[in-house]
Amino acid sequence: MRSAAAASVVPVVAGLVAVACAAGCSGDGPQRFADARALADAAAAATVAGRTATFTTDVTAGTFASHGEGRARFGPSGTALTMTTDYVGEPLELRLVDRALYAKVPDSARAQVTGGRPWVRVSPDGNDPFSQVLGGSLTQLAEQNDPARTLAQVREAGTLDSSEDTRLGGTAAEHYHLTVDLAKLGSALPAGLPADAMAQLAGRGTTVPLDLWLDPRDRPVQLVLDLSPILRATGESGGARITARYAGWGTPVTVDAPSAADVGTLTSG
Repeated sequence: MRSAAAASVVPVVAGLVAVACAAGCSGDGPQRFADARALADAAAAATVAGRTATFTTDVTAGTFASHGEGRARFGPSGTALTMTTDYVGEPLELRLVDRALYAKVPDSARAQVTGGRPWVRVSPDGNDPFSQVLGGSLTQLAEQNDPARTLAQVREAGTLDSSEDTRLGGTAAEHYHLTVDLAKLGSALPAGLPADAMAQLAGRGTTVPLDLWLDPRDRPVQLVLDLSPILRATGESGGARITARYAGWGTPVTVDAPSAADVGTLTSG
C-alpha cells in the first residue's frame, strides 16, 4: 500500500431554519439567505432532519485523482459514515462512528496486523505505523465527507457572495457562491492542507472559493471546494478541487463500528 502524498479536500453542519429565515428569506420560491451563517445554519438543520444520505467524492490535486463513495447517518450527536476510497492507491474501506475512524486493512497487509484482524483504528496522532503514515490524511478525508464539517467552516469563515436558482441533475436547486477565509479556521483546515500551510501563506492571501447547491428542503446536494489558489500561493502548479455529491436522502442506512474482536494494530510498515 503506497502512502498518500497529494492533497484531498473536501468536502460540510450546525443551526436552525427559523434563525436563517429571520436573517433573510425571499418571498415565494427557493429560500435565499442574508449571509453565510444563516445559510450554514439552515443547511445544518436540514441535514440532521434528512437523517441519512448516500454520497460520492472526487478529489483532484495536480495529477492526483481519487474517487470515494459511501453512505452516512446524521444526527444531533454527530455523523456516522462508511465509505470506500482509492485514496491510498487501492480500494480501502473506512468507517467513522462515534468520532472514531476505522480502516479495513487490504489483504496484502493483513499479516502485519495483530492476530491477522481485518480492521485497525486510525488516529491522526497515533503511534502505530498505519496512523503515522496515513492517520492525518484519512481522518481529514472521512471528516470532510461529513456535511457538518464543511458547513461549520462556512459558518465560521464564509462570506456569501451571490446565489441563483438553477437545476442540478434535473432537480430544482439553489446555487450559492461563497468565499472561505482559511485564516479564520485555525487548525480546522480543509482536508489535505498540512498544519504548516497557513505559515507558508502568511501575507499572500488565504481565501478559497466554495460552491454549494441545496435542494428545495435546504439539504446539500453538491459541494465544490477549489483549493487551486492555495497551490498557486505556495508556488505549486496545477489545480486542486474536491467535489462531493449527496443523494438518496432518507434512505435506510446502517453504520456500525467493527466488533472489538476484528480490530487489531498494524505492527510494521
